[in-house]
This record gives sequence, C-alpha cells and structure tokens, in this order.
Amino acid sequence: MKLTFRGAAGTVTGSLHQLDVDGERILLDCGLFQGRRAEARRRNRELPFPPESASKVVLSHAHIDHSGNLPSLVRGGFSGPIYATPATTDLCRAMLRDSAHIQEKDAEFLNKRSARRRKVDPDFDPSAVEPLYTMEDADRTVELFREVGYKTPTPLTERLSFESYDAGHILGSASILLHLRNGRDPVRLVFSGDIGRPGLPIIRDPQPPAEADYLIMESTYGGRLHQPAENVKDQLTMIVRRVAERGGKLIVPAFAVGRTQQLVLMLHELTLAGRIPELPIFVDSPLAINATEVYKAHPECYDAEIRTHLLEQRDPFAFGRLRYVRQAEESKGLNDIPYPFIVIAASGMCEAGRVLHHLRQHISDPRNAVLITGYQAEHTLGRKLLERWPEVPIFGTPTALRAEVFKLDELSAHADQKELLHWLEPMAKAGLKRIFLVHGEPAQSEALAAAIDERFHTPVTIPVAGQSFDLA
Repeated sequence: MKLTFRGAAGTVTGSLHQLDVDGERILLDCGLFQGRRAEARRRNRELPFPPESASKVVLSHAHIDHSGNLPSLVRGGFSGPIYATPATTDLCRAMLRDSAHIQEKDAEFLNKRSARRRKVDPDFDPSAVEPLYTMEDADRTVELFREVGYKTPTPLTERLSFESYDAGHILGSASILLHLRNGRDPVRLVFSGDIGRPGLPIIRDPQPPAEADYLIMESTYGGRLHQPAENVKDQLTMIVRRVAERGGKLIVPAFAVGRTQQLVLMLHELTLAGRIPELPIFVDSPLAINATEVYKAHPECYDAEIRTHLLEQRDPFAFGRLRYVRQAEESKGLNDIPYPFIVIAASGMCEAGRVLHHLRQHISDPRNAVLITGYQAEHTLGRKLLERWPEVPIFGTPTALRAEVFKLDELSAHADQKELLHWLEPMAKAGLKRIFLVHGEPAQSEALAAAIDERFHTPVTIPVAGQSFDLA
C-alpha cells in the first residue's frame, strides 16, 4: 500500500490523498484549492494524475476544500463510487451544484469584462475563460455517491476495507479507518479528516478510532489554543450590541454548512433570552438555506442540546427576527435598509458568493462591522480583512476598509492543539507507528509536531505535495 500526498500538504485547502493498493487507486477527499486566483484555477484544473486512473473515492465531509473538485475528477473521466455518510451525501448534492453555479457565473463575468475591455483596447486579445466544471458535471458527480453509515465496514479492494467515525466537525463529517489485510501483518491507516471541537452546538463530539498503525492528521490550529467555548455567547452579545448602538450593520461571512447553522442557533438563544436587541437577521445564501434543510433532515447527528430544542417543539433554525433570503433581487434590496441589521452570507473565506456584495457595500462605513468566525486561508479576502489592510480588492476594485473587524475563534469547527492531542491520545498510547501532518500552514504543523513529540514520542512527518510512502 503506497500513500501519496497530493493536496493540503503544507497548506490548509485542497485536501487530496492517494492510496495505491492491489492495483487500484483510491482517493481520500478531492477538494478545491483556495488562494491566489490564478494559482487556484491552475491547481484545481490540473489534477496530479489521470482522473480515470482513480477507481474509488472515500470522502471525509462536504466542505468544499474536501469535496469541491470531485466534479473536475468526473469531468476528466472518473466514474467510480464516492463513499460518504448519508448527511455528507445530502450536503454535497446542494454544495457541488452551488459550486458549479459559481464556476459558471464567474466565467461568464470574466468573459463579459474581457469583451468590454476589448471594445476600448483593440490590442487586447484575451482567451475565453471556461468554468472549472458545470452543473452537468456536478449532477453526474452526485449520481456516483454511495451512502455508508458510521462504523459500517465497507470493502474497497479484495484486501482493503474502511469504516468511518464521527469527526464532530460538521454534519456527517467522518474520520476514516482503513484496514488492509496483509497476512500476519495487517495495516490500519486512519485519515482524520477535519477534527471538530468538543462541546460545539448541534453535532456530537468527535469520536476517534481506538487504534491505528499510521495516521494522516489535520493540523489547522496545531499551534493555537482557542478561548473557552462557553465565552462565545458573551462575545457575540457584546459585538451585536456594540454595532447596533452606533447604528451600524454587522456583516458575517460564514461557511454555508456548519457555521451558519451554529450562528443561527446562538442568535436564536440570545434573542429568546433578551440579551441582544431586536435586530432583523438575514441568512443571505441559497446554499445555506439548502444546507439548513439538510440539517433538519438528519437529527441522528444531533447532540443532546439540540435534541432538547426538538423535545420542546422548537425549530432551532427559525425564529421571529430571522429571515432566509433566496432570491437575488431580495438580496440586493438589503442594501436599501437604513437601520441596523445582521446579515450572514457565504462564502466563509469571502472568496465568492453574496457576502462579496455586502462587503463592497458596507466596509467603507466605520459604523459597520465584519465578524470573522472561521479559518481564513492565506491570500483570501477574509485573511486580508483580518489583517486590516487599508484597502481590499473586491471584484477587482480597491475598497477602503473602515469598518471594525471582529474575530470569533471560539466558533471554529477545527480542534485546537490541546483538543487535537486529546483526540490523538488513544491511538498514540495504543502503539501508533507514524503520524503524517497535513491541512495546516507550516508553522501550525511544526508546532503540533513538537507537541506530539514531547507528549507521546510518536514519529511525525510533515509531507510535501507529491511525496510518497510505502506503508505495506
């Protein structure tokens, strides 16, 4: 069994790992790379192997940096099964179509802009931009999904099988245990996927496998410690009150899956308790609306807190001050509202979607604020907002940043260093042979590697893209 690291090696996005075993090529995730636009387009379009050479995919969860390049794989000739939990399958039905829609609209916008430039500059000769993939590609991809529940052993080859464990990251997220029958020397390889935080609302806590020989482990926050999650409602209350008192609007870029539902639940609870003023709250994301419907359809993934809401016959994702915005014209109409409000919109890293229009409209007014609630990859607009650039590019136009920018790490769906070590402990104590750290910027991976060495003395490797290892 040969393991090759293709994506999320030395970076956080574009999760893609390759297993070659028994004459078959099996992929763990196939995510979009996010970062500088030109580099992202190149890396997402140019897969590091012939797509038709892959026979199967095992998907950890639905986030676009883990699932979003599956349609490119299918467009290139892949036709095998894609294994995922039922909730991940349902989320991907919405997310991959939404991603394809964005690809098509982005290409349309760029081609129109090039055509306008050609009219004023006859020497300008641009090549037509094609979408990375289309809605048709996304539909063909969804047809390949095969639902597999947690802890359900499933064969991949004659000797290799897998089962999944709840990763506690988003609805349906999984850590994958792969078991290779190898005579008297079987091999157990665990792919962590993205590891969630204990105590987060809505979904259950992470449930790690007990034993492994090798582990591919995420390290997004490998060198950081989050503030206690119980403080998050106090901070959210402070932010909402502060912005409302000065007559401003609060723009919240949020991942449509996971983060939006967390925020809606918390704002619901704060509203019921009378802790925040009675502001209109808009969820302005068709994808988030569709994802929320998927959340409602999978109560088997809920934790005890949200089950209490259901027992009290309360819809945790609906209340009086909340409105879901689906139509584009209604979204544009939010710009005409003269009084304070909160708008939650995708995408979470501010790289696409309706949040860009709200940011362009509002960040130059110092009464307004932006609330960042999740990880922001290098070179994304979200990272530039966090770094307080005086001007940020939105749709190619420099826009003055005068709005206040808040950061709320406590809502992160990624475990911090302490939580990662706690998740790792059972496997480390059971005789783990080697850990491969991925899905982290170099400083974060190196900090986690040092912490693992100090606590468990387990060998750690931080692979680079293209590096291979023989595991059996």
